[in-house]
Amino acid sequence: MNVPPTSHGSARPRPGAPRRGDERGQAAVELALVLPLLALLALLLLQVALVVRDQVLVVHAAREGAREAAVNGEPDAARRGALAGAPLDPGRLQASASGRGDPGSRVRVEVRYASVTDVPLMGPLVGDVPLSASATMRVER
Repeated sequence: MNVPPTSHGSARPRPGAPRRGDERGQAAVELALVLPLLALLALLLLQVALVVRDQVLVVHAAREGAREAAVNGEPDAARRGALAGAPLDPGRLQASASGRGDPGSRVRVEVRYASVTDVPLMGPLVGDVPLSASATMRVER
């Protein structure tokens, strides 16, 4: 039996060798398996970025609170300064000042904040993240 050669110069494929047509759906199956993992990774990275942003805002709020406490001796000056210095949720922010004395002394402000994790799928897994920062400044008045 004489078999005519195919366009690439060989005869029929060996018996049991996969044919080209059997691999057509492989890429679609691989994409369907990997895509959910990539989506979860993207959501996780987004949640981490939001928490890092909140940490930067908490550090800025601590500096602003320390500045306010350094020039104003009122008991709630640190909290007011922290809230004015960063767009944070007032219900999740706590600010405390310590060490304020006469001009020239140092006042230390500590800010604590519960960063909300509300990215879909990641938020319920992680829960709220506690963040804190402190700043010290010399009392001016």
